Amino acid sequence: MWRTVWRSIDRFSLQHFKYVINELRKIKVVDQHNRELVIDLLQTIVEIVTYGDRQDPFIFECFMEYQVLAEFVRILKISGNSKIEAPLLQYLSIMIQNMGSEHAIYYCLSNDYINTIIAHQYDFDGGDLAPYYVSFLRAVSGKINRDTLCLLVRVNRDVVTSFPLYTEILKFAQHGEKMIQTAVHALTLNIFNVSDDMVYQFVTSPPASQYFSDLVYSLREKCLRLDVLVQATDETCTKQRRKEILLESDEIVDDLYYFKDILSVGEPRLSKVVTQDLLNLLVFPILIPLLQLRQSNGFYVSAVTSLYIVSYLLVVVGGKNIVNAVAGVILYPYMTPRRDAAKEEITNSSSDTHFFLNLLRDMEIMEIVGSESQKDENINGNHICGNDDNYGTSASLGVNDNVFVRVMPQVFYALLNVLASQPPLCALIQWHTGWFMRKLLNFQVMTLGEQHLHLFNTSYQQSCERLQKELDGCWFDCILDTMKDEWENCETALKEPLKSKSPSFALELAVCKQSTDGNTNSSDTAWEIMVDVVKVFILHLQLKALISKGELLEKPLLDSADSGTSNSLDIASASFGSEVYLGSGIPCRIAFSNAGIRDIYMIPAARGLSGKVILAEKHPFRSQRGVVIAIAPLAGLR
Repeated sequence: MWRTVWRSIDRFSLQHFKYVINELRKIKVVDQHNRELVIDLLQTIVEIVTYGDRQDPFIFECFMEYQVLAEFVRILKISGNSKIEAPLLQYLSIMIQNMGSEHAIYYCLSNDYINTIIAHQYDFDGGDLAPYYVSFLRAVSGKINRDTLCLLVRVNRDVVTSFPLYTEILKFAQHGEKMIQTAVHALTLNIFNVSDDMVYQFVTSPPASQYFSDLVYSLREKCLRLDVLVQATDETCTKQRRKEILLESDEIVDDLYYFKDILSVGEPRLSKVVTQDLLNLLVFPILIPLLQLRQSNGFYVSAVTSLYIVSYLLVVVGGKNIVNAVAGVILYPYMTPRRDAAKEEITNSSSDTHFFLNLLRDMEIMEIVGSESQKDENINGNHICGNDDNYGTSASLGVNDNVFVRVMPQVFYALLNVLASQPPLCALIQWHTGWFMRKLLNFQVMTLGEQHLHLFNTSYQQSCERLQKELDGCWFDCILDTMKDEWENCETALKEPLKSKSPSFALELAVCKQSTDGNTNSSDTAWEIMVDVVKVFILHLQLKALISKGELLEKPLLDSADSGTSNSLDIASASFGSEVYLGSGIPCRIAFSNAGIRDIYMIPAARGLSGKVILAEKHPFRSQRGVVIAIAPLAGLR
């Protein structure tokens, strides 16, 4: 009986759905008094529609019959200052994201309801509405395809006159929140990948095409901020400074990957606009002052930062046009009889960027018309110097065949100066330098001159002297184990493939100029210095073999030190009363309160950042062995 009286209403029934819609229709104004009621009604409608899309087709028929989307638009217009927009957009996003029926999606995007909601005048100041709005736009973009995109654009005589989804999201392109920037990138890429001819014409024509120029200008600002951090006058490389540089660098790389994704769409007009903006607004303004072909026109970054940015551009974005344009600008002074003539040509031109674009077209190494296919957009293609005859060689470009021969000795001299720098640079810098030297030696077989060999031998001798100094240090007993551990690491670093090498190493030399000299009172600092010295010594051994024999040493000559290994294990496993080897012990005399003065050996033992000090008394019958009488942690270690 009571079950009949209190029988619950099926909240997903068609009857209940109609009831909720009618309740929503009764709302004539939204204010603070009925705001919560309206939110509950909107939530219930979205839940029922989502359920009906999968389980009950009659529910969506009712949704269309009652024109529920029109009710959402009406609620939005009568909301006033009730701040109903955020939950309304949130529920709409949920409903659209969960729609799986093509029929349902097509209906929602038709009748201009979505465009009306997108174009509504929202107040984004001082609130959290922007993330909800952007999420709504992204949800809509996730449901569009070549068949439904036409429902969101307004066309007059085969020309797109309005595209609210695209133009409204671009207003958030420079938003400070990372989540919103990511949504902008995702939405625009969704549109680029499903656009038709008319939409491509719209996005690549003014004023919509200004978006790509603004992207490059924003990238330029990030490059300037990075350069300020790199050129900071602090002598030390603090963790905070490294962190700031890494964060700024990551933002630049994210932007470059976005450009790569746009170019990967493979649409000629889109590729043309993006490539021209990258070259005109970023590449040429960076490279032309760097090559001393013309004074900077207000945008200047240091040589290190410039090379870093261009390197990342080639690695991430790549493509035949970009690679050939960069190579063409760099090699341009060698393509003319006199360098002064090259400067004069650029100075007399009205625009250095247009001058280089025209020059690259004339040299036929750049197809800026955007006709290259997606296949040609190989991000790692070394087109201008590649083996593929389609891209030509340096000879076909008119480049002096001796340019590399003339420049290479200067490059090697600069690299060797890094190795021989005093005070010595950190091991990481020197490993990067060694990697670069190996690549150049493999790229072009050349014999180092007497000056180069003298500089390398000086650097090699310095590394030997620093290692000899560490043999008298507190971590001398760990040098052998460290050498075994770091040998393989050094070999791996030198053999790292070019494609996997991050251009970020270019910043290390400018940023981390700390030397291996300094305060060695700290046990941690002394350990780090010892490891750095061993790393540098191994590098010089490998480079010496590479220069003299043309190949790296495969295995270290350390296998004969079995006795040292057993002694290390002996000490590592020592306990009170056990026997240990006294070879590395320090003889001393200690006064004990109960046992008087005794001859004791103090043995420091460590591996990595953990260690202990052992006190052992000489064995009465075995001269090289001792009996452990005390063990304590080594100060400063774990």
